[in-house]
Amino acid sequence: MKSRLFLLLWMCCSVLLTACENEDPIPEPPVAGSRTVLAYLASDNSLSSFALADLEEIRLGMEKVSANNVHLLVYIDSNSSPRLIELKNEGGELVENTVKTYENRNSVGVAETLEVFDDVFKNSDYRAESYGLIYWSHGDGWIPNPLPSTKWVGQDTGSGTHYMNIEDLVTILSADAVPHFDFVLFDACFMQSIEVAYALRSFTDYYIGSPTEIPGPGARYDVLVPALFSDGEAALKVATAYYEPYEEIYNDGRGMSNTNWTGGVSVCVLKCAELETLASITRQLLPENANGDELRSLVFDYDKRSLRSGHVGYYDFVQLMQQLTDASGFAAWKQVYDMAMPLPYWKHTPKNYSAFGGMFSMEGSNGVSHYIPSASKQSAAAAFRSTDWYKSAGLSKLGW
Repeated sequence: MKSRLFLLLWMCCSVLLTACENEDPIPEPPVAGSRTVLAYLASDNSLSSFALADLEEIRLGMEKVSANNVHLLVYIDSNSSPRLIELKNEGGELVENTVKTYENRNSVGVAETLEVFDDVFKNSDYRAESYGLIYWSHGDGWIPNPLPSTKWVGQDTGSGTHYMNIEDLVTILSADAVPHFDFVLFDACFMQSIEVAYALRSFTDYYIGSPTEIPGPGARYDVLVPALFSDGEAALKVATAYYEPYEEIYNDGRGMSNTNWTGGVSVCVLKCAELETLASITRQLLPENANGDELRSLVFDYDKRSLRSGHVGYYDFVQLMQQLTDASGFAAWKQVYDMAMPLPYWKHTPKNYSAFGGMFSMEGSNGVSHYIPSASKQSAAAAFRSTDWYKSAGLSKLGW
């Protein structure tokens, strides 16, 4: 009897031991306060020289980061040798490691971008308590390329001309390996639009961008990189680090060059958790029907391109709602809008520079753009109707 009982116990223990051996090891928890940031420079285009200059600034910025619980990964494709590198400050000395090199590629393709994201976010060495993302390239807000898709950011001209539409970026950010971000910064033109911010609301706490064309050199990364790894309100500090270097040298565009950008800048931060509430109150307050062409003539337009040079029209969201609502309705709406900018952070120099329209006043602007369809641009209007924002904010009510 005892021998049978012993045999039974031995068999049970063997099963338990086998089960334990087959279990996947439990990953170590991330180091408290740790942060991993990926800067994705899709620069196989006319901006390639700026990307190389920015990479040098990133190196200088990382020399100022003393924390040892952070990871800065930079993907750069500047006409040749696409590569993923890691920059570290080890005891005051900058160490640069090439994590991976890639064949010449379309760096705005979904599969190609996902490969890079997997190489970072599936790597246990880069697991962290919080994450940030910088997307660096050409940008054109929500507008698609080609129409009537939806909207795009990122251009690759290495072999033909390719664009990343925003729905492609949504696909990438939805991948299992990609974490939720504390902040996403777009170092690209026209990206602070409600249509794009709303599309990305589930993937980041804070969305940072400019409603205008950005300076040719982009962010001053020697200043911005330390802010990426700051404690507290990192998104606010990142936006400040983007804005202040240009504010300091602003001179109404006088003597401006890419090495002395005196033409100003504008930067805005949105809190994504409030955007669904903003969509809801927008839907509640919209009137029946609205003349888009008339509104386009009344509302501030951040887009200074001519029709011939590709004008889309990025109109000030706050001014648009002022036109569409009465005083009490606008006051209720503005209260919710202000909750989506709780830091608050909307900074602009008195004027900004457009490569197409020169210096222009920023008076009356509020930091976030919204499309207003035109009867003469039916393909763009069709693309606009496909956006999540159009559907959630009930814009069909306007007859758009």
